Amino acid sequence: MTVCRDCCCGSLRKHPSTDHDAQLGALRAGLEPDHRVRVSQCLDVCAQSNVVVVQPDPAARRAGAKPVWFGLVHDDAVLGDLMTWVRAGGPGVAPIPAVLELSVITPPLAARP
Repeated sequence: MTVCRDCCCGSLRKHPSTDHDAQLGALRAGLEPDHRVRVSQCLDVCAQSNVVVVQPDPAARRAGAKPVWFGLVHDDAVLGDLMTWVRAGGPGVAPIPAVLELSVITPPLAARP
């Protein structure tokens, strides 16, 4: 999982009611060590901040699964749903729950296959 934390994502100025450090801490506590959580600089979808990208596991990637991009990730319920889906297998293994479909965004051109 890649969590954008740069110019807009993670910005208290842009999202003053979101506890960005707590979000990152919750993801790490809920997913590591079985799933890697890393922080990235700008992923170029600032209008959709906060952005999280879930990568498929190696076997799912070999089978054709692609990363899934989520935007406007501001609340604990979305984080909880993301963690549940990742623990269930994530892209290419577990279907995206309908509630998470609402947060799926199109990646920027540079990130598309």
